Amino acid sequence: MTRPVAWAADADAAAHTFGDDLGDVVEIGGADGHHLRRVRRLRAGERITVADGAGAWRLYEIEVERAGGLRLAARSELVAEPELVPRVSLALALTKAGALDTVVARCTELGVARVTPVYAQHCVVHWDASQAARALTRLRATARAAAEQSRRARLPDITAPVDIDALAARGDIVVAERGGAPSDAIAPPRGADNEWTVLVGPEGGFAPGERARLGNMPHLGLGPHVLRAETAPIAAVAILIERAGELCRE
Repeated sequence: MTRPVAWAADADAAAHTFGDDLGDVVEIGGADGHHLRRVRRLRAGERITVADGAGAWRLYEIEVERAGGLRLAARSELVAEPELVPRVSLALALTKAGALDTVVARCTELGVARVTPVYAQHCVVHWDASQAARALTRLRATARAAAEQSRRARLPDITAPVDIDALAARGDIVVAERGGAPSDAIAPPRGADNEWTVLVGPEGGFAPGERARLGNMPHLGLGPHVLRAETAPIAAVAILIERAGELCRE
């Protein structure tokens, strides 16, 4: 077996997927098997990477293709993909479904560690319990598809909605908004998990009480212009991930 590069995205493979089993022989069936065989039209002899969603991955070769899916044989050792430190998570005020799907997909591609919907006073969207459950299921599927496309070995955690007070209690919150500080003014996280959570508010902005609650937290600038609800979170995550990369290189 070969010793592959650290990143699944750098492996010489035709596709990437996720599975619970990273043994020497793996069966890929169900929706994943159907997609790889019938949609991607992969055939015996082609190679794919399979990850467990927590950072481990392996290179495989398709040995057998059949109606139920694919049988794979390992062609590399098990690899632990590097993790960006500090980690970057996103908390964003609830907005319409299409915008949330776009944000989750693009931020997954960028490498976000976690996405948390936030209830804010000026949100135009409100979820009851059943709506929240359906939305989280959809967003997790969106994140998985984006992780397959971008070939990352870690799936971001899509968590249940929280309010501003619960989020603020986590610590290491960075508030993203027009007029904030440049990224190099944002101090490294102080918490044991070594993670920033960048918070993006609703289109109507934070209510006065929410602003007071967030006032002592670092504020990250997103440029001089007013950004759309689906643009601001993507920009904020991209800026902080670049900042995290700079800290790794120092």
